[in-house]
Amino acid sequence: MNFIFKKLLLSGIFNSFLFFALFIGIQNSSNKSKVDLLINETIELPISFIVGSSFIFGSLLGNLLVLDMNNE
Repeated sequence: MNFIFKKLLLSGIFNSFLFFALFIGIQNSSNKSKVDLLINETIELPISFIVGSSFIFGSLLGNLLVLDMNNE
């Protein structure tokens, strides 16, 4: 398999596992907040879900960047 495909597949599996663990971890979260978007606000979500999902989304986007430092 291609190296980039393996990297994306592993990243997708790992981040899916983190997202599943995030759902299990926020079961008893009582601190809730709304996210202020440009147009309107979201429903009240647990703060741990907002922070965790933004971390996972950033990790997925960061793995989409292909930086080839070996070629000069």
